[in-house]
Formats: sequence, structure tokens, C-alpha cells
Amino acid sequence: MADNYLEKKFDEYQQRKRTSPKGRTSLPSQPMRRVFITGGANGIGQALVRAFRSAGHRVAFCDVDETKGKELSLRTGASFYPVDVREANRLEACMDQLFEDWGDLDVLINNVGVSDFKPLTACSVEEFDRILSVNLRSAFITARRLAQHREQLTAPNPFGRIINLCSTRYLMSEPGTEAYAASKGGIYSLTHALAISLAPYHITVNCISPGWIQNQGYASLRPEDHAQHPSGRVGKPKDVARLALFLTQTENDFINGENLTIDGGMTKKMIYD
Repeated sequence: MADNYLEKKFDEYQQRKRTSPKGRTSLPSQPMRRVFITGGANGIGQALVRAFRSAGHRVAFCDVDETKGKELSLRTGASFYPVDVREANRLEACMDQLFEDWGDLDVLINNVGVSDFKPLTACSVEEFDRILSVNLRSAFITARRLAQHREQLTAPNPFGRIINLCSTRYLMSEPGTEAYAASKGGIYSLTHALAISLAPYHITVNCISPGWIQNQGYASLRPEDHAQHPSGRVGKPKDVARLALFLTQTENDFINGENLTIDGGMTKKMIYD
């Protein structure tokens, strides 16, 4: 499970980096937060883990990829939990362990997601269910468990953020993307429903809809791949991570129930064949 020793040692290292030669410490501009990220071992999830650790926050993440998860934990000091989010009892047990170790969670990022694009006639009911179970059902499980925990706190936590990873495919599609599009459409609607339900617990809930985010092989992209974007380039995982950090800033509590699109302007571009 999680290795708290690594987390503590990384925190000590970060603290030494922030200490000036005269011994005075430069404190971070934002308070340290307790952050849990699902699907954090690769791609956007990995960028989120790195960004929040670099910002000085305590981070735990889960993933089915144990090899990459353990490697990222060693490199960043974040706590890693090998969890298949389709197993509700294991996902809840992971969160319960964090509640026991940390007392509460300040930031929950439902990032985990899978896709399997294939023709509608070739997509089985079981495959459809699997994608919704990973992408949508897991976000309900984590949000519900956080609400149950907050309900039991004797001293209310005045701060809370949930960020759900959506996709521009919640509103636009290609053939053969029914399961993935349905899961992201569910995330979009779940987000504004949770924003209302979790208001008594001081938790804002927003979602991020990335467009084309290239996780690997960025240098191999063609000039036309970049040129088609109004921003002039394909997106990177760090773009999403920076937006997530912005949403978790203390003063940004008036952004609530929203979907923030980060796609280089592509969904605003009128395209005809």
C-alpha cells in the first residue's frame, strides 16, 4: 500500500529547498492541501501528481498500473495505492485509510478514465458497462465517500475541492465512441449535481474537459496537428495540471458546478468538410 516514509522524506527535501542560505523559510503562497487523485500513474494523472507535489501538497494516488505507480511514488514522494476503481470496496478502503492517516481530504481529483473506441455493432454490453464503471461510477463512489466522512466530522473543514476529468467528447463525437462519450456526458451532469449536494460540506465541484492532450511522443506530432488548433499547438498533460492547481486555490471558491474546456480553442472552431 502507501509508503509514508517516502512521503515524509520528500517533504523534508522540499522544505530544505525552500530554506534560504540565511535560514529563513519561504512559505508557499497557498496552504498545504491533502490531495487524492484516481488514475495517477500515467498521462494527465501523472502530471497532476507531479504538479501538486511540486506545489508542496500531500498527495496520494491510486492506479491499476503497479509498476508505474510505484515508480512515480519513489520519484515524487506521493503515496501510491494499487486499486482497480471498479472494486468499490477497495476504492472506499483506500479513502478510509487516507482519512485515518490524514484526518480528511481537501482535494479529490477523479481523473481515472479508459476508452475503447470500436464500431457500435462490435461494442458489447459488458464493454459499455466496464467503461462507465471506471470513468463515471468511480467518481460517484469517491464523492459519496468524502461526503459521508465530512458528515461525521466534529469540526467542519471549511475547504474542499472536487475536480472531475471530463472531455470535449461530452458534446462532440466520432463514430464508435458511444461508451466513452456516455461516460463523459455523465461526468458533466454528475459535476453540477454534486456541486449542489456538497455545498453544505464547503466543497466546490468542477470538471475539466480536455481536448487533444498528447501524453507521449509529443515531438513526433506533425506541423498540421499543431496548426489546426487556434492556440497553435496540441495540448500537454501539464496544461490540465495547471488548471487543476488554479481551481484548488483558496480564493477560487466562486467557481462552482462548472465545466472548463481546455482544448486550444478547437470546440470554438467552425469546421466543414
